[in-house]
Amino acid sequence: MTKTKKIIYWIATCWLALGMTSTGIVQVMKMKEEADMITKLGYPLYFLTILGIWKLLGVIAVLVPKFPLVKEWAYAGFFFAMSGALFSHLAAGDKEALAYFGPSLLLVLTITSWYLRPDSRKTGASGL
Repeated sequence: MTKTKKIIYWIATCWLALGMTSTGIVQVMKMKEEADMITKLGYPLYFLTILGIWKLLGVIAVLVPKFPLVKEWAYAGFFFAMSGALFSHLAAGDKEALAYFGPSLLLVLTITSWYLRPDSRKTGASGL
């Protein structure tokens, strides 16, 4: 892995971790803005707790060394959560660009971090 790729990986991964941690905490706390948004999208309020806890556990999985299979699942969870958020906003008829910005940014960071992850963080015969 080149030095440039490693730097981009860590920048994307740190921003991803920061974004998922902050949104995860807000969701677990069920802040009013999040509660209003999740109900507007048609989901039950308890869904915030589930999403928030999964995000926090996913951040730990992505940042902790080793456990490449768990990392793979965390990246997949981030991908499904953020692409699901985008489609939920679309289905709810959100017209504001701001509604799409957060999920889009986190989706791009998820894909970038996953794609550029070092070999030691990938699944493989020696990594399982």
